[in-house]
Amino acid sequence: MLVFFPLALAAVAAAQTLSPSVQHAKRTHLPAGWSRVRRHASDAVLPLRFGLTQPNTDMNTLEALLNDVSHPESPNYGMHWTPARVAEHFAPSDEAIHAVTSWIADNGLAKERVRVSKTKGWVMLNASVAETEALLNTEYHVFVHESSGKEHVACDEYNLPAHIIPHVAVVTPSIDFNAILTKRSSGTTSTHITIGQPGAGTVSPKLTTTISTILTELEDCDKQITPACLRALYGFVYTPLAAKKNSYGIVEYTPQAYRPADLDMFAKNFSSIGPSLVGSRPVLKSIDGGVVQNETASFGVNGESNLDLQYAMNLVTGYQNITLYQTGDLEMGASFNNLLDALDGSYCTFEGGDDPENDGIYPDTLPGGYQGDDCGTIKPANVISTSYGYDEASLSFAYSSRQCAEYAKLGLMGVTVLYSSGDNGVAGNDGCLTPDGSESEDGKIFNPSFPSTCPFVTSVGATQVNPGAQVTDPESACDQVIFSGGGFSNYFAIPDYQKGAVAAYLSANPPPYAATIYNSTGGSRAYPDISANGANYVVAVDNAFGLVYGTSASSPVVGAILTMVNDQRIFWGKKPIGFINPTIYSPAFKGAFNDITNGTNPGCGTVGFSAAKGYDPVTGLGTPNFPKLLALWLLLP
Repeated sequence: MLVFFPLALAAVAAAQTLSPSVQHAKRTHLPAGWSRVRRHASDAVLPLRFGLTQPNTDMNTLEALLNDVSHPESPNYGMHWTPARVAEHFAPSDEAIHAVTSWIADNGLAKERVRVSKTKGWVMLNASVAETEALLNTEYHVFVHESSGKEHVACDEYNLPAHIIPHVAVVTPSIDFNAILTKRSSGTTSTHITIGQPGAGTVSPKLTTTISTILTELEDCDKQITPACLRALYGFVYTPLAAKKNSYGIVEYTPQAYRPADLDMFAKNFSSIGPSLVGSRPVLKSIDGGVVQNETASFGVNGESNLDLQYAMNLVTGYQNITLYQTGDLEMGASFNNLLDALDGSYCTFEGGDDPENDGIYPDTLPGGYQGDDCGTIKPANVISTSYGYDEASLSFAYSSRQCAEYAKLGLMGVTVLYSSGDNGVAGNDGCLTPDGSESEDGKIFNPSFPSTCPFVTSVGATQVNPGAQVTDPESACDQVIFSGGGFSNYFAIPDYQKGAVAAYLSANPPPYAATIYNSTGGSRAYPDISANGANYVVAVDNAFGLVYGTSASSPVVGAILTMVNDQRIFWGKKPIGFINPTIYSPAFKGAFNDITNGTNPGCGTVGFSAAKGYDPVTGLGTPNFPKLLALWLLLP
């Protein structure tokens, strides 16, 4: 664990029958907009959950396992694991279950009240606040969000016996504030978890203006980006050959939803290779009651999904289906954990593992709520693109690292996971950091994005065709409306695959900032990994065309390109490319990306970092050169 701002996770003590209470986690600050208002009632009931430590999930072990199937020089390249092997390898031990349940019982809570999840990942019970405070040696308070008035229950820190700490990764509810609750009022539709809500503070595209004239010539790509511009920029002309054996998934969180009429409007104006896309729809895979809702329509609720699907569907052509992972019902909503539950049964935390303050809890008891338990119900697509993200500082290290480990497990199964890097340069969705680690609009310290800082996802930044430039000219880092998210993690150490590239950048282009402004150790995960155009996208939204900006556009474009690389490999009887980072940073792939050497990613009162030759924390390795990438990946086993 690499922590720039202290987020206390106590050192492990030797197991013993009676051991001292040791601090396990502490929040150093309240997230922006929250204030403590009162102690929580002692007789209130909390859904107390202990996430057990999964073996083999320390970052070094995970990286070694992934390198074995993902590094181009490994003899096991492409030999991805089955879900059953993943579940067996990472299952918590019986020793951990016994230790935690016995400790709870020793504190006077009847064993009959304690349950273990079917995946053995969680020990859970419903306990009063008084019981929980005694068990964890803490105090629970009620917090209120100043703008919404919504309430949240949390503690500032909690403690565990030293002999229990090795067995517990996270306790919920405890210190996390990674979602704002929105209560459902009578007669209206709202969500419980706000990741898909307009203005929720996650990565989201920006609309600047509607347009009445679509410019279709490549000479106009500096003013309007269309599928033809993207094909020209990245040499991306390809007809699928193995579409039925291939898959590409786009993730959306209800109430975000595409409008069928807008898909057709886009398809009529921008022809695709192969069958017409007019009337074509993504293949819906509903997770936890996810619906393509039509109750509300606006750019805020249609813009993201329309953007993702219009470009993803067009670029992979009418031959290749797109899978839509629509996540969360209208009543409860959902989080990244709900998506991961459905993709991997070994992560599934149904029956108590998900945090009711941060994640959707299903079955949903709200009127009209989804009554299912979507855990391990979805076969992951070969490539999955997500255009949402949190600020790293909004999450505890325990919560983030547990989720990061799951992305590694998906990589072991041969899944390429892409995340947008953010649209605020070196700042976060909720501003920059202050010296105590809190987020503020007045902060001066760089605020990295999660999951982009997880070493086991591929983070995608944004570039632009410069005003007045031709589509054949080099792009620059995006500085129109949005700035490409990038920087250095405060939580995760630098992975081996990135060490050489980052060291070269810092040596040749030392950032002119004090060590107190960003994680300047040189030993932390840098992001993004790669980039694609993110400015001036022509998107049909609510029966009109507009210009849209964001890394929200970059990620699905990269996903489409990688999906077609998979198509060619599958056609020749090879495996999908899976986790790509060890490969794209390897010497064999040098020159496979269009190097971006101009532009910065401002934020926090600075110009941010500078794009430079080779890797940089603004645009990563650069933008994809499809012919080169395809040729190189076909050379691999």
